[in-house]
Amino acid sequence: MEFDSEWLTLGKHRVRLRCARGFPTERTRSVAELARIAIESNLSAAARLVEVMAEGEKAYTISVGTTFAKDREAAPHLELALASMFGLAARQVNVEVVVVSQTEVDKHFGVYERMLAEKLGVVPPIQ
Repeated sequence: MEFDSEWLTLGKHRVRLRCARGFPTERTRSVAELARIAIESNLSAAARLVEVMAEGEKAYTISVGTTFAKDREAAPHLELALASMFGLAARQVNVEVVVVSQTEVDKHFGVYERMLAEKLGVVPPIQ
């Protein structure tokens, strides 16, 4: 059993919260919720929050999967906005946007989120 991660559903996003040390904290959940709002407001409808990785309480890596290549352009702006909301330096928040082709994923609800998580390496493929 893994005690360093938990799954959270935020609207259409199925997010894995993971911490380098210990169980995900309330602050990690807050980062995930604000990242979800930022993604839904600034990226395409195909963008999904896949994982929030906390490295201590001072650095976060946010993984986003999408089928729309232009979503990568917004990542630096999201990093700066999220860092300022949590009182962190911009280098302490890293937003990784991974683009996959539409032929690699099934766009049906639930299946799409799972396939993005597999493509990003968050979960192993179903055998």
